[in-house]
Amino acid sequence: MAQRSQKTGLILLSMALGLLMASLDNTIVSACINRVIEDIGGFEQFNWVFTAYMLAATSTMLIFGKLSDLFGRKRFYLIGIGLFLIGSALCGMAGNIQQLIWFRILQGIGSGSVFPISFSIIFTLFNDPKQAAKLSGVMGAVFGLSSVAGPQLGTLISDQLSWRWCFYVNLPIGLASFLVLLIALKESRAERKPKIDYLGALLLIVSTVSLMLALELGGKDYAWGSWQIVGLFVLAALGTAAFLFVESRAEEPMLPLPIFRSRLVLGTSILCFCQGVIMFSAITYLPIYAVAVLGRANSNGILTPMMASLICGAILSGFLAGLFKFRTIMFVNMALGVVAAILLMSMTPSTPFWQVIGIMILLGVGVVGPLMSLAQNAVAMSVDPKYIGISSSVVGFWRNIGGIMGASVMAVLVNDSLKSSAVEAGEKFSIPRDQVAQIANPENVIRAADKLPPDLLAFLRDAIGSAINHGFVLALGVTIFGALVALTVGGAKLQARPKDGEQPSVSHIA
Repeated sequence: MAQRSQKTGLILLSMALGLLMASLDNTIVSACINRVIEDIGGFEQFNWVFTAYMLAATSTMLIFGKLSDLFGRKRFYLIGIGLFLIGSALCGMAGNIQQLIWFRILQGIGSGSVFPISFSIIFTLFNDPKQAAKLSGVMGAVFGLSSVAGPQLGTLISDQLSWRWCFYVNLPIGLASFLVLLIALKESRAERKPKIDYLGALLLIVSTVSLMLALELGGKDYAWGSWQIVGLFVLAALGTAAFLFVESRAEEPMLPLPIFRSRLVLGTSILCFCQGVIMFSAITYLPIYAVAVLGRANSNGILTPMMASLICGAILSGFLAGLFKFRTIMFVNMALGVVAAILLMSMTPSTPFWQVIGIMILLGVGVVGPLMSLAQNAVAMSVDPKYIGISSSVVGFWRNIGGIMGASVMAVLVNDSLKSSAVEAGEKFSIPRDQVAQIANPENVIRAADKLPPDLLAFLRDAIGSAINHGFVLALGVTIFGALVALTVGGAKLQARPKDGEQPSVSHIA
């Protein structure tokens, strides 16, 4: 028994290391991107260092989840870690920005397996749902920890060593996770050879990548009404329609559509989408608000409280899941989101910074953090045990889609508001017409704050603040919708899943 407990601990350590590595990567890279550009150039393309990673991770997440259900979680977790490590090593050796972007795609593909399979291994190791809920809460907190530590660690490594070590640091962490799981986890094997839904996988990638590219490029590289963006949206719609048609007829569908007949699975998926909208909108625009509107020297102080409290929220919800119905926790979660959205819409340049910090803590502990673990538990409990892998993937997939879509829609709202403010500034301060479009750009205001006349700076700060306040109308709408959805998920409470000892993908400790 002691040996079993020891191996369980080692497996959990392996999961934590893998999650830490995958989630730490983006935040570390964001802190060293200036050093990357100084060394290998590519300022015009640096956004693709992040976009390529997100595209690859999101588009492959569901595929890895399904394959882990069919062929075993251990196998595809190790494949994912292996791809991530190879990608990390290659990123560290990149000679130009184009190479770095391609190697980030490889990293992203590996990351697409790590997050969902980590949670599915936990659910198959522990029959006690309350224990699994607590541990999944801890795993969700690992994500928050990486978000807090990543920027500081990335800055330290790139300053003291080199930006390349921001990628090389993944190697010992990932290798430790790989070796521990390889040795400690034993897995039953399938007696039959399952059929792989290749067409479904292809259509899933096409539709997901098309949608995310349209949202990422629209309003920036191309106008929303351009043929490129419209074409991507059309391709996404056609790909989705074809995907649903294929999945409804496939023998082993890549995404089993019947799982969404469960009100809890469908409702949780929608709430994860809402969580992504709120989280990515806040991460994108609150740092801008802190520097451009509040006049802070840097943005670290505004996101750190949210990410630190996210850890507490994720762990707390793991414990609360054993005491209350999912519906109750989810409704409170979204209701607090409504409060947070109203507070975000009410901020002004004169708002005391401690109040802003309070809003960040509310977002982390009450809105973003709880669903990190609660959603995994709710979906895993509601599906057939043979779908544990795909159910864990669904949570991360909808969170990422919501995040990309939320950031894009909020950008439209903020930019439209800034355009009208720029015109007003031009008329009020006699700014040349050819400079009006740039005058209200937050980046330009941040760079030239000490060179602008005080009255113009005050006007622009107020305009940027009002535009971002207006953008958070999206968060308010999403959280109200989420609260209503939470009431429809039924009265389910955390309970043991039926044992699935005959399923080929069930993991156990030797």
